[in-house]
Amino acid sequence: MKLYYTPGACSMATHILLEWIGKPYELQKVSLHPKSSELTQVNPAGAVPVLDDAGVVLTQNNAILHYLADKFPEAKLLADNTPKTRAKINEYLGIINADIHPLFKPHFGATAYLEDAATVAKTKENASSQVRTKLELVEQKMEAPYLAGTKSIVDPYLFVMLNWCNMLQIKFDDLPKLSAFFDTMKKDVAVQKVLKDEGLVK
Repeated sequence: MKLYYTPGACSMATHILLEWIGKPYELQKVSLHPKSSELTQVNPAGAVPVLDDAGVVLTQNNAILHYLADKFPEAKLLADNTPKTRAKINEYLGIINADIHPLFKPHFGATAYLEDAATVAKTKENASSQVRTKLELVEQKMEAPYLAGTKSIVDPYLFVMLNWCNMLQIKFDDLPKLSAFFDTMKKDVAVQKVLKDEGLVK
């Protein structure tokens, strides 16, 4: 298995899952700005993550996370794998992938074309406010210490979103379950290895 990733990007969710699974894999670091030729060769859309598993090339975290959980059931990354729990996991994946992840776009340059600094700043401020609102929803719904109660494929994805919040100073330290979750994930040996491998910590 080969993961095409960009340090700190959403591909880190797949990177963490691969570490949790514990099977051999290799990493290919790629650039998003400008887009690396190594990336566009495997994904013309020029986005990460991309997982190449012996010629099976997958994009999109939701697809890759499920693929890995199904391929390595012994890792038990769908919690108890009951229909109810799978539905909960998919609900959280939907919230993170469709509702929270896109809100960060202004912070990563999506509104720079507006060219007016005050307007661009306003889009970022509005995005941060919306992220915070979504986090409050997750706080209300989530179990503890992980989203579905026990470790699952959705947790690394949420960790990446909270890591971005931390970087962008979007506060969530007053949300006790999310704060505890973030601390738990930061202490995870696999997560620490991924952060180090991606050059995000020394």
